[in-house]
Amino acid sequence: MTDAQLADLSNTLLVVAILAYTVAMFGYAIEFAFGRKGVVASRAEAPAKRVLVGAGGPEQDETPSPPAPPAPTVGRAAWFGRFGVMAAVVGALAQVGCLAARGFAAGRVPWGNMYEFVSVACVVGTITWLVVSARRPVRYLGMFVMLPVVLLLGLAGTVLYVDAGPLMPALNSYWLWIHVSTASISVGIYLIGGVLSVLYLLREGYDRRVAAGRPANAPGFGFGVGRHLPAAEGLERMTFRLHAFGFPIWTFAIICGAIWAEAAWSRYWGWDPKETWAFISWVVYAAYLHARATTGWRGPRAAAIAVLGFVTMMINLYVINFAVSGLHSYSGL
Repeated sequence: MTDAQLADLSNTLLVVAILAYTVAMFGYAIEFAFGRKGVVASRAEAPAKRVLVGAGGPEQDETPSPPAPPAPTVGRAAWFGRFGVMAAVVGALAQVGCLAARGFAAGRVPWGNMYEFVSVACVVGTITWLVVSARRPVRYLGMFVMLPVVLLLGLAGTVLYVDAGPLMPALNSYWLWIHVSTASISVGIYLIGGVLSVLYLLREGYDRRVAAGRPANAPGFGFGVGRHLPAAEGLERMTFRLHAFGFPIWTFAIICGAIWAEAAWSRYWGWDPKETWAFISWVVYAAYLHARATTGWRGPRAAAIAVLGFVTMMINLYVINFAVSGLHSYSGL
């Protein structure tokens, strides 16, 4: 029997989480617009050096360096970034509370349908970003992370929402604890990896265009955003590490799903639509990790494969669940 009070508390905490993530997104955006972007080292814009040949003089800049931003502006903007972090932490705590209250209300684990699955993935993605931004000076990029989190969570709380209740019989298994939890964790990690892959492509494209002689202040969304991002090499390393961390978890989730399928349907693999797309995603991410280590593919080509991998994840999560009938269809949709 469902506890209505706990279910209502869960819904309230979901709203709190979405609001907190939205506030965090704006805090990060202010820091990006007025703060950290002014002091990010831009290798592509580094002025060329020339030496006074025969004079024994020191190297001199061929072009003057751009003026540094006023220190007070950077300091004030940094406070908004810190506020964004606090709001993201509040949102993550509220979302954990939302899931816990829903689990206790229904008397089961809180990842038994699409709404709950996406909610778990979003909080995992948020926590992953908080850890990454605490270890690397990339906090001001948080608006690019919070935007998809807010959109996905808002979609989950409206279109995908179902009332708290018992599991359908096919899902009432201890394998639900293992298979679905690891799948949602990997999706949350891949969410951050996908965002960083896109940012890397923007930065790398900007570096390439500047190296080709285009002016540093050329118009265009991608060009304008790219010039304010961290060095491409750093973004690429973070992208790779996240995918390398998430890939074994995703692999484990697929293996556990196959074992569960054998116990439930007497076959390990039946090319059910979700099984097929899970395998497609696995192949794409494996191709990314391989391409990243292959000469000639490391860089933008590999990053494009990582972005494709997350697209296949979203197709599996939304298109397959809504448009295709299969054994993995969630109840309540």
